[in-house]
Amino acid sequence: METARTVPAATVVNLRDLGGIALGRDRRVRQGALFRSGQLSELDPARDRAVAALGIRTVVDLRTADERQWAPDRLPDRARLFVADVLGDQPGVAPARLRSLLADPAEAERVLGGGRAEELFAETYRKMVLSPGAAAAYRAFLETAADPGARPLIFHCTAGKDRTGWAAAVLLMILGASRATVLADFLAVNPVVRRAFAPYVQKFLDGGGDPVVAAAVVEVRPRYLQAALDAVDERWGGLDAYVRDGLRLPDAALRRLREGLVVGG
Repeated sequence: METARTVPAATVVNLRDLGGIALGRDRRVRQGALFRSGQLSELDPARDRAVAALGIRTVVDLRTADERQWAPDRLPDRARLFVADVLGDQPGVAPARLRSLLADPAEAERVLGGGRAEELFAETYRKMVLSPGAAAAYRAFLETAADPGARPLIFHCTAGKDRTGWAAAVLLMILGASRATVLADFLAVNPVVRRAFAPYVQKFLDGGGDPVVAAAVVEVRPRYLQAALDAVDERWGGLDAYVRDGLRLPDAALRRLREGLVVGG
């Protein structure tokens, strides 16, 4: 099953083009328009030719204020920054603390040990659906992505897997992707994220950290996405009502997304 194509960037983790993902009825996502990634704090615009070649106009940062302060984005040349803080009203949840948790095995055990890690991540995905602050951030992201003048666009969080993963899932479903396609793309980040976080994980394990906790922190799992989809179905009865009544995305933005990002063949 087609998933987002990896862009071989030298200084950006987990950079992938959503273009080419199948949407059914012989349609696909337009290539070169929407990219997802991890944070851009290590981007070197001068030497990272793969990123420079994308012609990025907009970077949408889904991280909290603390994350942005600790590791501010470095933008591609002539790109503008747009902040859409998904977890701003609950910055202490696990996806906003990935590196700090891996740096402190004792705190990770307190917060995520005893089988709590996967449960807490799944609950965070529910919050990304049900929280008014998250809804406002995802609406802002989708409205920005719908603007032809804002594309090509990169959207990202820290690792590019949780907040970014749900952003990509919603966008793909709006464009017509099946839930099976969305799940395949959601899980496809795992090998890259494992490699990117391998030094942090090894230091965590060397300090006595639980490998079960480490895996739950650096991976995405089907249960996480399913928790978000279940929240959509339970609260709104499906995607259309979630987009209309939960995200309150204007019909005009929906039309622009589909007209600008869906291509035949």
